[in-house]
Amino acid sequence: PKPQNAITVAVSSRALFNLVEEQRIYVEQGVEKYVEYQQKNENIILKPEAHWAVDFHIFNLQALEHVNTRLLELYPDDEERFDIVLMTNNHAQVGVRLINSINHYGLTIERFCMTGGESPIGYLTAYLTNLYLSADSDKVQEAIEAGIASATMFTANKDVVYSDTQLRVAFDGDAVIFSDESEQIFKEQGLDRFFEHEQLNENKPLAQGPLKGFLEDLGKLQKKFYAKNERLNCPIRTYLVTARSAASSGARVLKTLRSWGLEIDEALFLAGAPKGPILVKIRPHIFFDDQMFHIEGAQKLGAIAAHVPYGIAQKYQKS
Repeated sequence: PKPQNAITVAVSSRALFNLVEEQRIYVEQGVEKYVEYQQKNENIILKPEAHWAVDFHIFNLQALEHVNTRLLELYPDDEERFDIVLMTNNHAQVGVRLINSINHYGLTIERFCMTGGESPIGYLTAYLTNLYLSADSDKVQEAIEAGIASATMFTANKDVVYSDTQLRVAFDGDAVIFSDESEQIFKEQGLDRFFEHEQLNENKPLAQGPLKGFLEDLGKLQKKFYAKNERLNCPIRTYLVTARSAASSGARVLKTLRSWGLEIDEALFLAGAPKGPILVKIRPHIFFDDQMFHIEGAQKLGAIAAHVPYGIAQKYQKS
């Protein structure tokens, strides 16, 4: 599809493949030895550290491609579908090995951006990127600050079977879909003041967070299936998985989504309970959260987790 019509997901090479050894060579021996190594091994397919890890990340992309296939069946002339871009600061000389590896796993990635050691973040806007996924937290932070929906990918620590007919995307609420306004109250003034604040502002929509736009993109595609009477067979399903309590602070969240004209398929209010067991039940292809202890809990149980470095929680994690 033309970039202006596509929902563009940009992924870094390190979010797809294990490049630990290659990174070591780059750091210890420099860029020339790194490029020489990559060219010498360009016919050796890149593999993950754990035997299932790259399959999970690639399965995530295959789920996007399944959605595209269904959309093309219903709308043969429509270009509003997912487009995947490989966004990497690798040198062009490394491109052959990346192409060989991508073809080996059967991925349709036609657009590459290889910046030769420069940060690729400046190109994200030029590529009309809707979501950027990377293993480099510094680059993700840079992209968030540039106003682009972004997250740091973390591989699951155990093998789990995922749906091959439905893309499942799970979002935390505060500092992910929504701003961190309410989380600031909780962190700085405590739980009771947080509940009081949310009830007083129940009818005031929350400001948007860094991934609101991507949820909106998913919603637009879902509505294309609904228009063809395919709601029950929609290949996209979205989940809100939040530590909020439904009775004490859930109404504002649901009213905010309604004010935006957004639907969420399932809303799970956990009232502070761990998110991991819920994610095991959902088995999302990707789960976005702003707090690393939720990411780590998800990893241990086999979920692919993506950290969104946004909001006041980052200050507390660093301290």
